[in-house]
Amino acid sequence: MLEVKLECPKCKNQITIQVKQGEKILITCPKCKTQGTFTLPTEKSVQQESKKEDILIVEHLRKTFDKDILAVDNISFRVHKGEIFGFLGPNGAGKSTTIKILTTLLKKTSGKATIDGFDIDAQQAQVRRIIGYSSQDVGVDNDLTARENLLLQCQFHHIPKKKAKKKVDELLKTVKLIEAADRRLKTFSGGMRKRLDLASSLVSGPKILFLDEPTTGLDPQSRQDIWDYVIKLNRQGMTIFLTTQYMEEADHLANRLCIIDQGKIVAQGTPAELKEKIGTDKIKLLFKIDDVESCEKARKLLFKLPGIETVGECGLGLVSENGLTIMTKNGSAMFVRVVRALDEEDISFEQLTLSVPTLDEVFLKLTGKTLDVIERKKAVKPVGRRR
Repeated sequence: MLEVKLECPKCKNQITIQVKQGEKILITCPKCKTQGTFTLPTEKSVQQESKKEDILIVEHLRKTFDKDILAVDNISFRVHKGEIFGFLGPNGAGKSTTIKILTTLLKKTSGKATIDGFDIDAQQAQVRRIIGYSSQDVGVDNDLTARENLLLQCQFHHIPKKKAKKKVDELLKTVKLIEAADRRLKTFSGGMRKRLDLASSLVSGPKILFLDEPTTGLDPQSRQDIWDYVIKLNRQGMTIFLTTQYMEEADHLANRLCIIDQGKIVAQGTPAELKEKIGTDKIKLLFKIDDVESCEKARKLLFKLPGIETVGECGLGLVSENGLTIMTKNGSAMFVRVVRALDEEDISFEQLTLSVPTLDEVFLKLTGKTLDVIERKKAVKPVGRRR
């Protein structure tokens, strides 16, 4: 075990942890309660970072529908073995089209993709034997029990009966459905169906698991449960390709990610690397709605304060109706200096908040729009047997 000191990206609090090399752990800042994951790389992994083995390679992938609808536009990326790779974008960005092509469910227009060395067109049978896939729509049978659904999947994969029973018990325990194993799915909640669908995608023991928006339509607790299972599977060595429209989900789970919009990849890297593209923290200062004088005094004062990059004008630009926004590289330190400066000049205000860069701001900077999420409850409805 090694002792490592980390700095919380939000409150800059120093955190000391005990961790093994190569171990991925969940850290909660004791001061501001911000959560994040940390992996201490081994010496070998540091030296060979650029030589990581890729399990998925996509090159210049394109998909058109009806000749004039370009759903996937010349995208290229690589997924390393053993990582959680996020594919983040809004509805209609091309996420599901891409994942269907990679899982051999949809034919590409052009480009190339290989999974563990197998070509997705020329070697489809080999590809299907090493992948697992959980779609947006739950593919379990509402008239069967949870156990019967998984046993049926085992039959599809030609798993011997004795081995199948043992595997089904293991999977039911993994997704915490062992107590409900013999209930018919018509009595299951949407979250329970989604967990069973995730278990179904693991029957074949895949090398890489494709999850297409696995938490869309779920309540917060069910969403957290799915996150926990995904992290657990990854810690066991499974590579996971995850499409999502949730910024928080991508930030929480993904080691690396691509941001896709209108069929094009607009950025890729680790969440931290993408946030560095923004480069500044944001301090919001709010005044009483009719107190324009205090807002203007504060703007002139803070504009001269060293370390502040931008101060929005009252009523214009980076500003709310009754306040202003300050952009700075060291938000936590500047936060205290702002309070002191306002207090010394006896300038009253109603609220002061500090926020660090988010993936939503990255998306806004790259695309000029926010990623609005519309819940689709149909995502957790049963659709019959998976074949």
